[in-house]
This record gives sequence, C-alpha cells and structure tokens, in this order.
Amino acid sequence: MRPFSAVGPCGLLLPILLFGCEQSEPRASGAPTPIAQSAPAIEPKPAPAPKPNAASAPGRKAGSNRSLPIGTGFDFYVLSLSWSPSYCEAEGEDANGQQCKSGRPYAFVVHGLWPQYERGYPENCDTDDGYVDDEIVRSLRDIMPSGGLIGHQWRKHGSCSGLSQEDYFTVLRAARERVVVPAQFRKLDNYLTVPPGDVEKAFLQSNRGLAAKGSAVTCDDRYLREVRLCMTKDLEFRTCPEVDRRACTLPKAVMPPVRGG
Repeated sequence: MRPFSAVGPCGLLLPILLFGCEQSEPRASGAPTPIAQSAPAIEPKPAPAPKPNAASAPGRKAGSNRSLPIGTGFDFYVLSLSWSPSYCEAEGEDANGQQCKSGRPYAFVVHGLWPQYERGYPENCDTDDGYVDDEIVRSLRDIMPSGGLIGHQWRKHGSCSGLSQEDYFTVLRAARERVVVPAQFRKLDNYLTVPPGDVEKAFLQSNRGLAAKGSAVTCDDRYLREVRLCMTKDLEFRTCPEVDRRACTLPKAVMPPVRGG
C-alpha cells in the first residue's frame, strides 16, 4: 500500500491509498544458506506497508492489538499442522515421549512454520542462537509439545526467517491462532478412515479466505500426517502451487484417535 496526494476541496492535499517439512517436508533448495534454486526468477511480493500515521516499528505490521514481526529473505510461509496420533502410532517406540506419553493426548499440533521461496525453500541458515530459550519452549508447549521439535524447527527453518528467535515464535503462534481447526478434528475418539480431500474441505469451510490451491493434506503409505497452509508474511492465506502439488494422492488415509487427553 503506498500513499500519494491529490488536491481536494479548498486546496487541501488529501492522501489517497493504492492497494497494490523430521516428518516429510517440501523439498529444500539444497543450500545451507537462503539461495534459490536455478529456476526462473520470481520476484517476492513486498510486505504491505503500515497505514499512514500508524505507530509501528520498522519491519513490523500495525495491528489492532499488537505489531506483527515481518520476516525477510523469503517469499511466504507454510504453516504445517501435524495430526499427532498419526506421528505417535507410525513412529512407535521412536516417537518423541513428550508428545506421545500418556497415550497420545494431542490432536493437531504445530509441526513448524516454514519460510518458502516460490520454488524450494531455505534451510539451516547461520544463527548465533543454536538453542531455544527455555522460557520460549515452555510457552509453546500447548501447540508444540516437544522441546526437541521446537529447537529443530528454529535451527532448520526459523533461522532463515530474518527474525530473532523471539519474533519468529511470536509469528508462529500468531499463525496457529489464525487457523480454525474444524470441530470434528479437535478430538477423535475412534479410528477414522477418510479421503484426504474431505479433511481439506473441512479446513476450507472453517477458514474464510483459504483456497484449495493454498493448502495440502499429506500422508504416508497409510496415515494422514499433516495439513499444510500457505500464508503471506503478514499471515494472510495465499496460493502456493508447489505445495499444493505435493498433496496426498491416496483415496483414503487413516487418522488414529486421540487418547489420554
């Protein structure tokens, strides 16, 4: 959004605004620093500018309650929500104990928030913060139950966001809060065998502005594993053809029940 001026009544200048994947992840660009693959150059869309007179710091978007940190060096995010019982059952004894102990009490959890290029993604960028602060880990337990997962996601993906550790996880939580998980998938008492497309449709119906080409449900040979949702840097839903093409092709996939919650 950029302002310009026009002359209004009584010679006043009036401003006018013009609106201008651990568990399987999308394929990386293959470079340890954010260097795009040798694909046709696609210019990243610039982050929207704050409204005039809004009190916001550089690199942050003005909001009604708080400022949202805006990342740099990539084009958009993928928010990956993992069906936790599938992970626990598929991995068995190798599953993370923090996530799967006491049965498997979690439904959809955040697997990660991944900076993306239009083609490929950056990973394992240089960072001076190799470990996540304990206070941040504790604050994320309700949506990311594994401390090991939190640390891994920061080093592999968050380090490439252009954000500090604190700001990256602030955006991650805001992204999760942006999404409404359909009621039927907040708790599941019995095994469900379901077409992956039906799960995607439920998310589309529950989230205004989410498009079919901006989301993907993934699976392995049996289990439904994740729902991936594409977002702009300021967490608006957007399309993402490369992510959409990697959706599950099984006619049906199994969702194990939530237990012990």
